[in-house]
Amino acid sequence: MDEFKACNLDYFPENILIDVLSYLSVRELVRAGRVCHRWKRLVKDQRLWRHVDLTAWKGVTSRILWLLLRQYLGCGLRCLRLRGLLLSARGGTFLSESWLKALSTKCPRLSKLYLLHADLRSLPSCQILPPSLQVLELRGCELPREFFNQTPASPTQATSSVGVQQQRKDKKGKGLRSPSGIGIERLVLNNVPSFTDQHLQSLASWQRLSRLELKDAFRVTANGLRSCAAKDGAHGVEGLSGLKFLEIGITGRQGYQLQMASLGLGAGWLGLEELSLGGKEVGPGLLCASRLKDLKGLCLWACTLSEMQIVRSCRMLRGLRRLEFLDVVFQPRLCPPAADGEDGDGGEEQNSEEAAGEDNSNNENKALDMNDPIPSLRRSLAVLLPSCSLVFTNCTVQNNTD
Repeated sequence: MDEFKACNLDYFPENILIDVLSYLSVRELVRAGRVCHRWKRLVKDQRLWRHVDLTAWKGVTSRILWLLLRQYLGCGLRCLRLRGLLLSARGGTFLSESWLKALSTKCPRLSKLYLLHADLRSLPSCQILPPSLQVLELRGCELPREFFNQTPASPTQATSSVGVQQQRKDKKGKGLRSPSGIGIERLVLNNVPSFTDQHLQSLASWQRLSRLELKDAFRVTANGLRSCAAKDGAHGVEGLSGLKFLEIGITGRQGYQLQMASLGLGAGWLGLEELSLGGKEVGPGLLCASRLKDLKGLCLWACTLSEMQIVRSCRMLRGLRRLEFLDVVFQPRLCPPAADGEDGDGGEEQNSEEAAGEDNSNNENKALDMNDPIPSLRRSLAVLLPSCSLVFTNCTVQNNTD
């Protein structure tokens, strides 16, 4: 027992200590590095800095970002989450061009960047972001007008970029993209009020963009979406030709004029395989989904639907392979009222005891279908879309007190 009392953390292997330190937040990690020289060395291990989340650290400033970049962040960083000062009383510049350039140099493997409440109007364009980014997620941010524009690179930049891309091709076997191309494959915009049709049209120059998620993008209109749709042109396919997944959803902010941007899908979209509609965009989107000839997956979320509305829309979606309902409230089935004299003579009601027995045996199924349209919807969709898989997640049936 005396031997166990004398044991301390110095007897633990470094791998175990690193596992213990991995449960600490970034702020706690920095404090732990001040305990002793050994802990300072362990805290700088890149295994602890693969996924860095600074959104919970409300006091982060540009000075702290420089400190973290110089002492801790390195080639092990894969995902970085930052909270800006847009809603802070202090204000001030949060992300600078010099810091982003240093981040690109010191963290060449950074693939995902998440920005919350960040004011990006001081940045010239998104090309200042690390070129290794594959996922960019913006939530509650302010953007300049030309943030997503892509400008041609200088000859020296083009030569160096080609060299970097050739190294990636040798290592991963991927093809080259244009020297000035943006490598972002997934773009998520959640409640970004400054995102307009002009920004959407700028994305047409992103050759590798395959997933676009627009949540609460109130200033995107149907005309803007229609102008960016992939379609045959004089010089081949124009617009967002590489897009495979598109999400459009309006769920918040009362008082804004509903643009019904999903109506822009009525012109068709070549190569679009997955569509996700949420909130107030579900109704207009279902009307235009039949124009998407390559559509294979459809997700409907955060809305209220009826069985008849879904069945009518799915009649034209014969190529659908997956249909998902997420947080959907289904309206109960409405039974037509009985006409006068429908019962007829009393003798007709008592034709046979077997018929009466069959009616009683089916009463439970009929009552279940009246209260829960999901079983009936499954049967209807199984006939219309026999090769389509149905997924219901957190769905409910509306309770009509009337």
